[in-house]
Amino acid sequence: MTEQPQRHELSLTRVIDAPREKIFRCWTEVELLKQWFAPLPWTVSAASVDVRAGGSSSITMRSPEGEDYPGNGVYLEVVPNERIVFTDAFASAWVPSAKPFMVVTIQLDDLGGGKSRYTATVLHWSAEDREAHEKMGFHQGWGQCAEQLAALAARI
Repeated sequence: MTEQPQRHELSLTRVIDAPREKIFRCWTEVELLKQWFAPLPWTVSAASVDVRAGGSSSITMRSPEGEDYPGNGVYLEVVPNERIVFTDAFASAWVPSAKPFMVVTIQLDDLGGGKSRYTATVLHWSAEDREAHEKMGFHQGWGQCAEQLAALAARI
């Protein structure tokens, strides 16, 4: 018997006062991504993205103490202005990573009037990985990043 996927899932939804095209740009343009992707006082010290199915991403977050934490992944699906799906199961191209942890789906829905529903869904390989991510501060960290994303998307 397989486990229920929702046991492995964490999700966050926000209404953002910006059209989804601007939110998509914040996810796909490196100079914009670097401004919001890490929860302050953390920063993004380096980033590169090849936003297409099979394209790689490399994002390094820097702690307030100056420690770098690199994260690599591969995009599985990209629907401009609607959806981005990526995973850390691959380090680059189709080279498996040492420890797959998650698949992320970013869904952008047009609510009209220049507003968008932003949903970030993270599916983990196991219930233990999900629990570890929650204990690491998923809701607080991803929530803060969503606020930073919303502020940036509203002003670009």
